[in-house]
Amino acid sequence: METKPQDVSTPPTGTGVGTRERVVRAASRLFQRQGYEGTGIKLIAQEAEATLGSVYHFFPRGKEELAVAAIQYGDREFADMLNSGLAGSDDPAVAVENCARALAAALRESNWADGCPVTATALETLGRTPPIQQACLDALRNWQEVLAVKFRDSGFGDEDARELACTVLSALEGAEVTAQVFRSEEPLLTTGRHMAQLIRSRS
Repeated sequence: METKPQDVSTPPTGTGVGTRERVVRAASRLFQRQGYEGTGIKLIAQEAEATLGSVYHFFPRGKEELAVAAIQYGDREFADMLNSGLAGSDDPAVAVENCARALAAALRESNWADGCPVTATALETLGRTPPIQQACLDALRNWQEVLAVKFRDSGFGDEDARELACTVLSALEGAEVTAQVFRSEEPLLTTGRHMAQLIRSRS
């Protein structure tokens, strides 16, 4: 039986983190930072402190299958961050600005490495790997719906909520990329302020 090394990047929880979870987390971070094409299975196994055999045990169809799981993990992680930021205020304008601040802080803490968990993989695999494309599409739709729910709960009609959610998500995604290139929080903070103004103007 394989001995599972301790995940030193995660505080002890009493139950530990299983090999599959470590592999998925490692893949998510590596795809996020250096893209799908630039990340090999061997590197993922190394980062996860797992054997190559164990990676193929959990993902027998290889890197594409693992990429789908990694994107789904990033989807949940990013949605949790959005939900946390949005929950900080009943005012949707303030809540969106809070989200922009949280994204900026997380990006700075990662030394500008951890931007959107799906962008690099989505662009690299566009039109070539349908399962990965579908996972990326599902993630973006999920994040847009997280925002739309907040706007609907704040009194916006369905159409306005959908349009605002699409606009805000697109703006934040673009601002994250710009912040990474500039190595500065300012693009996200500025975008957050302007999105807040837009939301107030539509109220």
